[in-house]
Amino acid sequence: MLPPTYRQLFAHAEFRRFLPALAVSNLGDGMSVVAVAWLAVAIAPPGQSGLVVGAAVAAYALPGAAGALIFGRWLRRLTPRRLLATDSWVRMVLLGCVPCAWIAGVLHPVLYVGLLAGSSVLHAWGSAGKYSLISQMLPPDQRLAANALISSSASASVIVGPAVAGFLAVVVSPAWIIGLDAMSFALLAVQVGRLSGVKAVAAAASVGARRSATGLRLLRSQPELLGILALTWLFNFLYGPVEVALPLHVTDDLHSGASLLGLYWTLFGVGAVLGGLAAGALSKLPHWPVTLGIVAGWGLMLVPFGLGVSTGISLVCFGLGGMIYGPFTALSFTLLQNRTPEAWLTTVLAVRGAALLTASPVGTALGGPLSAAMGPRQVLAASGIATITVAVVATAVRAWGNRRG
Repeated sequence: MLPPTYRQLFAHAEFRRFLPALAVSNLGDGMSVVAVAWLAVAIAPPGQSGLVVGAAVAAYALPGAAGALIFGRWLRRLTPRRLLATDSWVRMVLLGCVPCAWIAGVLHPVLYVGLLAGSSVLHAWGSAGKYSLISQMLPPDQRLAANALISSSASASVIVGPAVAGFLAVVVSPAWIIGLDAMSFALLAVQVGRLSGVKAVAAAASVGARRSATGLRLLRSQPELLGILALTWLFNFLYGPVEVALPLHVTDDLHSGASLLGLYWTLFGVGAVLGGLAAGALSKLPHWPVTLGIVAGWGLMLVPFGLGVSTGISLVCFGLGGMIYGPFTALSFTLLQNRTPEAWLTTVLAVRGAALLTASPVGTALGGPLSAAMGPRQVLAASGIATITVAVVATAVRAWGNRRG
């Protein structure tokens, strides 16, 4: 039986139809985590697989940051429903071209990277439309639970999607798996187009769009919104080195292999799903203190790595870290939804998406040199200490701002 918090959500017919389609598209993206890199290896010229894989993985995500800036002048005028549908149709068409080009024998690496880049160029706006749609669809007291279900679906897809892709890749080309991802976005686009009970704020958004060139002016005038974005960026940035240091810790410090690394990430993913679902029970608690507590708690779970604890203890810490980390996405989106003027919500969320597309990659890029200089175990601990420091500083700044207010 569902908890009462979630039962209220499914009383809304629009949300009840929207969530399964969104879960299917999340699963499609989870499968593409494996398929995009796998297909890049298959079509790369001899000796250039590393270059093609890196370009393909980057093209599947990073152009969204550029799209958030380049197309903002036009896209911020659209309703959230049209934003999400437009992004979904674009991804369906361009990702669908991948298996077609594969069949025709013309899937050159340059064409492949171009199709992936084009498919992701509107994704920051599509994500903004998704959470703005939730904000319009549900009353404020139900948004956190809805965000928790959506973020848990995304976390679950990271666990299930690669496993499904690995199973399918035994019998079909990874190009067809990307084609399945395209079909999942077609399903989402059709379902979004069928939503009829969502109020429209296009007129208000157009007025807001004429008042300012970008959403950055609003952020400068709203310190709390800027604080949420800054905290989220730093949290993701400091998470980046973990993705590099953890594999090196497994191989260099623990002298183990891929199975142990997979166990770390599986425990993290399961914890994140459980923690994300638990976020719905936090709706009556003050969101800011809980969010800052999550940041500090995740950092605390990384510190034992630097103390040389046993593998079993570090596995438990990493799993608990995933559970602590799980509610963060839902809470941060809820804070933005509740504190942003409705006409500007899609713009602010698009700015958030564009900024975060740089956070974790920059942190990941620093993870390699830091691990070489300090050692992977020390990098994990340093990431945890820095994350705790961010939470402490943010708490002090918020307390100072409240006293001034």
